[in-house]
Amino acid sequence: MRRAPTILHLDMDAFYAAAEQAAKPSLRGKPVVVGGIGPRGVVATASYEARVFGVRSAMPTAQARRLCPNAAYLSPRFTLYRQVSDTVMELLRALSPLVEPLSLDEAFVDLEAGGVPAETAAVRAVGERLRRDIKAATGLTGSVGLAGAKMLAKIASEAAKPDGLVVIEPGTERELLGPMPVRTLPGVGPATAETLRRAGIHTVAETAEAGEAELVRLLGKAHGTGLYAMALGQDDRPVVAERDAKSVSVEDTFEVDLTDRTRVRNEVLRLADRCVGRLRAAGRSGRTVVIKVRNYDFSTLTRSETLRGPTDDPTVVREAAVRLLETVDTTGGVRLLGVGVTGLADFTQEDLFAQLATEREAEEQAARGAAEPAEEAAGEPEAGVELPRRWYPGLDVVHEEFGAGWVQGSGLGRVTVRFETPWSAPGRVRTFTVDDPALRPGEPLPLLGRPDQSSAPAIRPKSVSPAGEAESEAGEEISRR
Repeated sequence: MRRAPTILHLDMDAFYAAAEQAAKPSLRGKPVVVGGIGPRGVVATASYEARVFGVRSAMPTAQARRLCPNAAYLSPRFTLYRQVSDTVMELLRALSPLVEPLSLDEAFVDLEAGGVPAETAAVRAVGERLRRDIKAATGLTGSVGLAGAKMLAKIASEAAKPDGLVVIEPGTERELLGPMPVRTLPGVGPATAETLRRAGIHTVAETAEAGEAELVRLLGKAHGTGLYAMALGQDDRPVVAERDAKSVSVEDTFEVDLTDRTRVRNEVLRLADRCVGRLRAAGRSGRTVVIKVRNYDFSTLTRSETLRGPTDDPTVVREAAVRLLETVDTTGGVRLLGVGVTGLADFTQEDLFAQLATEREAEEQAARGAAEPAEEAAGEPEAGVELPRRWYPGLDVVHEEFGAGWVQGSGLGRVTVRFETPWSAPGRVRTFTVDDPALRPGEPLPLLGRPDQSSAPAIRPKSVSPAGEAESEAGEEISRR
């Protein structure tokens, strides 16, 4: 534990939703929900206006729609979020060489390693300046917590929300933590909280009073010992600049339960390829392949297979995933599938059998291609033919006549677009057919300041249709469906 609050925790406020509000003037001050928009989607972030209605992160989107039916429900735009995150992380690295990102919108900073004096006034000044710099660089707000330990700094930033700063002075930890619910402590989830509740333990103070021996009896040695230390406000974990990933995984939730075994197998193969893509992008390999299957009744099964050595070969991962799938009964219907790789390494162990399998598969595909009847080939889409586009709410688009905008909704063969930019007034809405050749996907625009000519959309609005209001009403009706 440090004698000065030199560990800083930054947490951007409602990050995804705030970025969408900054990018879309018509949504500012209104409830916005970002996440999966389908019937089985999950909320990633809700704006503070939506939280008033009880909408929270990790809540099923269907439940959020019941609580706040008039909110704007948007698909995530991770390209934009990463751009903003990179800007914020650069500001943090200017403060110290020890920056530990936890996600796109959250990080710890060791100010002492950056040469900041170990004095409350000095670290508070750094925290306030950081908040101003983030606002100036991104237009968004973040909350800052300062304390002598990581756990306490995170608790402080949560107490500072939204757009605030809280400092926990060393020596005041137990007084501050005492009345808080035990769920405040890291690692205390619903199951642990229920175990403690049955033992009459509800607050952090009661957890500390219970004693280490009692907590070990209730929760086991490792968990009980760690929880007792945290209840006393003790946390000596250092800020680590590089957090080594322990696994790489991907998963998908399906709008309709998958019951066809062939479809399930094909989805697992597709997920395996995506997983290997992420693995290679990170420059890693893995030794253990894991699949995750969530059934129609929400029961979740995982299966794993450890290979002879680490690999990033897609064929090896695909074959292992299929073998694991064969051990799972999916006849009742599958709600979610996932494929992951653990036991990561920085090297690969060449697998002769995998190479032979790859060559054999290539030969078989070539043979099948040569044997396909001409009439079947004629039914396939020609190379270069663009498949139908899906217009997700929130997607950036550009229209040849009206310029840059975003998809407000789609349905019944139509797509509704609101034409506005981050630096404009709220824009008008127009509706087009989904295959309108003048409409195409666009790229996220900067949140602050009009871009220069090189980054501006190639096409600017030419005119404003007098029928805008009528089309706006029609568009809003479609977006509600």
